[in-house]
Amino acid sequence: RSGQYTMNHDHSKKIPDGASFDRSGSQDSLDELSMDDYWKELENIHETRGNNHEERVALVVKEPDEGELEEEWLKEAGLSNLFGESSGDSLESVVFLSTLTRTQKAAVEKRVETVTQTMRKKNKQHQIPDVRDIFRVQNDSKGKVCGGSEPSTVRTSENKSETQGGTKGPNFSLGMDEQKTPPEDMPFLDTDINLEISFAEQAANLKDSSIGKMCKGGGGDTLLPNFRLPKDKTGTTKIGDLAPQDMKKVYSLALIELTALYDILGTEFKQQKAVKIKTKDSGLFGVPLSVLLEQDQKKLPGTKIPLIFQKLIAQIEEATLETEGLLRIPGVATRVKSLCQELEAKFYEGTFNWENVKQHDAASLLKLFIRELPQPLLTVEYLKAFQDVQNLPTKKQQLQALNLLVLLLPEANRDTLKVLLEFLQRVIDHRDKNKMTLKNVAMVMAPNLFTFHGFGSKNIEQSEFVMAAGTANVMRFMIQYQKLLWTIPKFIVNQVRKQNTESQKKEKKDKAMKKLLKKMAYDREKHEKQEKTPNDADVPQGVIRVQAPHLSKVSMAIQLTEELKAGDVVARFLSQKSGNVQTLKKEEVFLYEIGGNIGERCLDDDTYMKDLYQLNPNAEWVIKSKQS
Repeated sequence: RSGQYTMNHDHSKKIPDGASFDRSGSQDSLDELSMDDYWKELENIHETRGNNHEERVALVVKEPDEGELEEEWLKEAGLSNLFGESSGDSLESVVFLSTLTRTQKAAVEKRVETVTQTMRKKNKQHQIPDVRDIFRVQNDSKGKVCGGSEPSTVRTSENKSETQGGTKGPNFSLGMDEQKTPPEDMPFLDTDINLEISFAEQAANLKDSSIGKMCKGGGGDTLLPNFRLPKDKTGTTKIGDLAPQDMKKVYSLALIELTALYDILGTEFKQQKAVKIKTKDSGLFGVPLSVLLEQDQKKLPGTKIPLIFQKLIAQIEEATLETEGLLRIPGVATRVKSLCQELEAKFYEGTFNWENVKQHDAASLLKLFIRELPQPLLTVEYLKAFQDVQNLPTKKQQLQALNLLVLLLPEANRDTLKVLLEFLQRVIDHRDKNKMTLKNVAMVMAPNLFTFHGFGSKNIEQSEFVMAAGTANVMRFMIQYQKLLWTIPKFIVNQVRKQNTESQKKEKKDKAMKKLLKKMAYDREKHEKQEKTPNDADVPQGVIRVQAPHLSKVSMAIQLTEELKAGDVVARFLSQKSGNVQTLKKEEVFLYEIGGNIGERCLDDDTYMKDLYQLNPNAEWVIKSKQS
């Protein structure tokens, strides 16, 4: 299906007056009226730019050479040692590859193949591994995702592809034909987001079955489905719950998974590459997020969202969110400009007078701040991928792709986006009074997030019509489903657990090997004694020992029952008050799962402890606050 909207070429000169869309193919397209908001917003943006548009350096997006994209992709995915000088010496990559699903492997194979061919053409002097060898190494490690939580349909297919897909000739097939899963194996409702099975695997299954034909229907404007996450007994993992070393693995897996999903759906996934440009290294507007946060952390350690951004939102909310046309009605351009200059001079001094800032001006400043970022909030790398989400066949796949894209954003961008989306939702909550529905807010905000000054404004005009409706839809998705988008899919967390387990096994083996070489056989008995973990000794079966170094009761043995949840464990500790310990509120402390097959994970209160214990029996359990 080509774009959802076709453009009437006679209008393609300037921002259209009542651009007419051909609606023949789409009964649920956005109506003229709501699109008006989009074009008006675009006009306001062009107006505010007016004079100073020339001073701005356009950000050049580089067209990569052949094979460069793929090489960059493998580096980003943490797999650069599959090619080049260092190829072949990494056990880590082997461990990593052994945890991938069939579709993820296919995505990696495809990129390695391209890089390899390019290198052969350029006749580089390194030894170039044959892709088939890389994947052959793992045929002996057909592990299932830890805890056996991966449904059998996927597992059997994975093993099948080890033998078939793993040793095929150079033209790799994505193995679509190897897996025919009958739809009744998926007990999920259509609006349930299944986080247990890889999204790309789900897409492959859909493609094979007849369901795929039924639930087409791109990002049209009919009511958005009420997507929900079925409860996961081992707890839902949100962004921010995992330690940095595991988040790095999540990033690599999300990149590979997103690429695999796009491969299967026949959409091209291209990361853009920005050529470095000179940016301001101080100030408020037009300053990179990282620089802003560095400035702000000197003032207020631990700041994660730029202070000016927080203050502008607070300023808008202070006046009441019931104002009609909030975010849609622009502030007075000249006033916004002088406020901008005054803020630059006085914000950090603390001498800026917020009393005089009118609400619509504050809203215009907020949008200006987002537009003026030297790199878009959704990043140069992924802005296009965010836009392209609208081309995916089903709404559920659009949501899955957005979920993975959010995982790929740098922390500062992701945190700032989250605060923005939460604020937009609060505006929409007052729609009865302010007349700003989800659709209106999305229309007005899309041009601020998606039409980025850096991509040279020439090519924008041509595709603006198609893009307008599409980006507004992506914007609606991000606002409507923000809670889902900040969840780390369980299949990815399980892959991280599996990687950690495999790496630990390898380390143990290496250590044992060294020990053996050093000592002779008579040491073996002693060696076996040391292997016994101290944990088994003092805690009987079915009981976990929970530590709480900051609470009055420092440690407690807790009997696991079917119904025991993380929230109950925390409550048990908090009820043991004693005089000298500061009282901690329930909202401030969490139970953490630490070690075993995960670095560290903050548990949601509804996590069933027995189920999680079975998934990670070697973990330690610690109660602490998010800060410590």
